Amino acid sequence: MRSSITGRLYRLAKFCIRHRKTVVSFWLVLAVAIVLFGNSAGTQFADNLSLPGTGSQAATDLVAEDFPGQANGTNPIVYKARQGKITDSGNQSLVEQSIKKLSDTSGVTSVNDPFSPGNEAQIGKAETIAYASLIIDDSRGELSDEDANRIIDAAASTAGSKLDVAAGGYLGQQVSKPSTRLSEVVGLAAAAVVLLLTFGSVVAMGMPLISAVTGLMISLSLIGLLSQVTTISTTSPTLATMIGLGVGIDYALFVVTRHRLAMHSGNDPPEAAARAAATAGGAVVFAGSTVVVALLSLGLAGIPLVWTLGYSAAIAVLVAMLAAITFLPALLALIGPRIEHLRVPLPHSTAPDTRAHGWERWAEGVARRPLPAVIITSLVLLLIAMPARNLHLGQEDLGALPKSTETRRAYDLITEGFGVGENGPLLIATDLNGDSATPDKLAQDISGAEGVEAVSPPQIDKNGNAAIFNAIPTTAPSSRTTEHTVARLRDKTIPDALKGSESVAYVGGSTAGYIDLADEIGNRLPYVIGLVVLFSFLVLTLAFRSLLIPLQAALMNLLSIGAAYGLVTLVFQEGWGAGLIGLDGPIPIVSYLPLVMFAILFGLSMDYEVFLLSQIREAHHKSGDNRESVIKGLASSGRVITSAALIMVAVFLSFVLNGDPVVKQFGVGLAFAVAIDATMVRCLLVPATLVLVGRRNWELPGWLERVLPRVDIEGDEYFEKLARKE
Repeated sequence: MRSSITGRLYRLAKFCIRHRKTVVSFWLVLAVAIVLFGNSAGTQFADNLSLPGTGSQAATDLVAEDFPGQANGTNPIVYKARQGKITDSGNQSLVEQSIKKLSDTSGVTSVNDPFSPGNEAQIGKAETIAYASLIIDDSRGELSDEDANRIIDAAASTAGSKLDVAAGGYLGQQVSKPSTRLSEVVGLAAAAVVLLLTFGSVVAMGMPLISAVTGLMISLSLIGLLSQVTTISTTSPTLATMIGLGVGIDYALFVVTRHRLAMHSGNDPPEAAARAAATAGGAVVFAGSTVVVALLSLGLAGIPLVWTLGYSAAIAVLVAMLAAITFLPALLALIGPRIEHLRVPLPHSTAPDTRAHGWERWAEGVARRPLPAVIITSLVLLLIAMPARNLHLGQEDLGALPKSTETRRAYDLITEGFGVGENGPLLIATDLNGDSATPDKLAQDISGAEGVEAVSPPQIDKNGNAAIFNAIPTTAPSSRTTEHTVARLRDKTIPDALKGSESVAYVGGSTAGYIDLADEIGNRLPYVIGLVVLFSFLVLTLAFRSLLIPLQAALMNLLSIGAAYGLVTLVFQEGWGAGLIGLDGPIPIVSYLPLVMFAILFGLSMDYEVFLLSQIREAHHKSGDNRESVIKGLASSGRVITSAALIMVAVFLSFVLNGDPVVKQFGVGLAFAVAIDATMVRCLLVPATLVLVGRRNWELPGWLERVLPRVDIEGDEYFEKLARKE
C-alpha cells in the first residue's frame, strides 16, 4: 500500500469506534477534570520581556544585581481628589491611610508616601493628583490575579467617595485583561449558523462544536497549568482560544463531511466514521502538523514572549487535531444514523455529494480564462498589500485599552496629573566602575536632552558600584517620538556624557524593552519566514510529488499574507475605520503581530491548500487530465473550503469585540487573511495557475521520484486497493 499513514489512522479510528462509549467518556471526563483542576490551581500569565544582548536587558540585569529590592520594578498607585486638592488635609489623610494599609498588606515590599520630603515630584502640578510608588514581592510572572486584586482593594479601601484610586504598572495590567467570553459566544453562534446551513441538521451541526469546545477546554486548562511553572504571555490564552476554536471546528467539519459522504455511499455509521477519520483525518493530521510546526518555529526567533505565543497556540491546535481523529469518530459512531435528525428546511440542498453544481460552473469558468484570473487576482492582492511597505513595528498602547480597565484608569490619571510621558519612564542604569561623579553629570545631561521632560535624583547602591534614575519622556510610551528619544540617548547623549569615564550606562524599563523587542523581531522576521516557507515547500513536495505545486503554494501564501499585513496597516496604523472596531484612532501595530500572524496564517493556509490539492490530485490520478482534474477537484472541495473559511472568519472577527487592541489586531488580520486565502487564492488563483501550468504540475525529476517516500494524504487509494484485495 502506498503509505502506512492512512492504514494507521484507519486502525486507530476502528479502535476508538469499537470502544466508543469509553473513548467519548474519557474525553468528556478529561475535559471536566482538567478544567476543575486548572481552576483550582489558578493562572499566572505575564509578559516576559527578557531579551539577552539588548540595552534594556542589561539595565534589568544591573538592577537585579545591585538593587535587588527594586528588581521587580515599581507600580504607581494613583490618587485623585474628587473635590479640592490632593494636598488638602482631609484628602491627604485618606492617601496616607491607604499607604499605611498597603504597607501592612502581605505581598507588598514597600510603598513610599508622595507627601514625604523628597517625593514632591509625585504630586501633580495642579495638586489634584498624586501617586505612590509600590514595590511588591512578586515579579510579573509570579503575581496571581487573586494577589493583585487583594493589593488593589487595599489601596482603594480608604478612598470612600472622596478619592479616585487606580493601580498602574504590571499590578494594574494583571487585572486589566478584557474577557473573551462574549467573543467566544458570538464565534460559536456564527459557526453554528454556518454548520447548520452546510449540513441542514441540528445534530450534524453539533458534532464539530462538541469536538472543538471539548478540545479547547482541555488546551486552555493545560496552558493555564503551564503558566504556574513558566512565564506565558497574557495574550497567549486569547490567541490559543482564537486558533483552537477556529481549527477545531474546521477539522471536525472536514471529518463530518467525509463521514456523511461515506454513509451516503452505503457504509454503515461505524465504518463511515472510520473511513472519514482515515481520509479527511489524514488531511487534518497533515495540515494540523504543519500548523504546529509553523507555530513552534517561532521559537527560532529566540524571543521568550513570541515563543510562548507560538507554543500555546500549538497546544490548542494539537489537541483539536487529536480530538478530530479520536473523539469525533467515536462520537459519530455513537450517534449513528441520528446524525441526520432534527432537519431544518433550507432553500438549498445539503445532501452529501462529491460535487456542487454551482462550484462546478465556477471551476469551468476559471479554467476557460485562467490567465485573466491570475493577472487580475494578483494585481488586487498586490494593491491591498501595498500599505504594508509603511508598516512600523511598535508596542502595546495601554492608552487604547477600555476606559473601565484598571490600567487605563491609571494611565489617564497620570496623563492628567503629570503628562503622558510619566506613563513610560525610562530607567537609566549605570555601572559606575569606581567613578562616583558619573550619576549627577549623566542625570544633568539627560535632563537637557531633546524629548526628556525631567529626571529623578540618582540612587547609588550601598557598595557604590551602580546608580539608577528615571528619565521621563515628553511623549507617550507608544509614540515613535519616544523611540527616537531612546535612540538619541543611547547613541549620543549617554556616550557624550560618559566620554573619558569608565562608567557604562544603559536605557531600560518596559518602554525601552518594547522598543528593543521591535528591533529584535524586525531583524529576525526574515529568517523565520524563510524557514517556514522552506518547510512548507518540503512537506508539499513530499505530499504531492511535485516541485511546481509547492512553489506556487509558497508564493501565493506570501501574497495573501502580504495583503493581510496591508489591511492591518491601513486599519490600525493609519486609522482607517478604527472607530468601527471600538478604537479612538490610529494605534501602533504591536511588534510581534507580523511574526506570529505569519506563522499562524502560513500554517492555516495549508489546511485549504491540502484539502483542495488532494481533491485535484485524486481526480488527476483517475483521469490523467490536468484541466479536468482541476475542475473536478475545485467543484468537490469548494463548498467545504468556503464553509470552513467562513467559520474561521466568524471566529476571528468575533474577537474584535474584545477590548484589548492587540487582540483586535489579531482578529482583523487573521479574519481578512483567511477570507482572501479561501476565496481569491484557493478558489481562483490556485486553480487558474494549475490550469495554466498544465501537466508540468505533476512532474518530478527522476532521481527525486526514486528517493521520496510515497504519501497518500486522504487515503482514497488505500481503500481502492483494500477493496480490490478483498
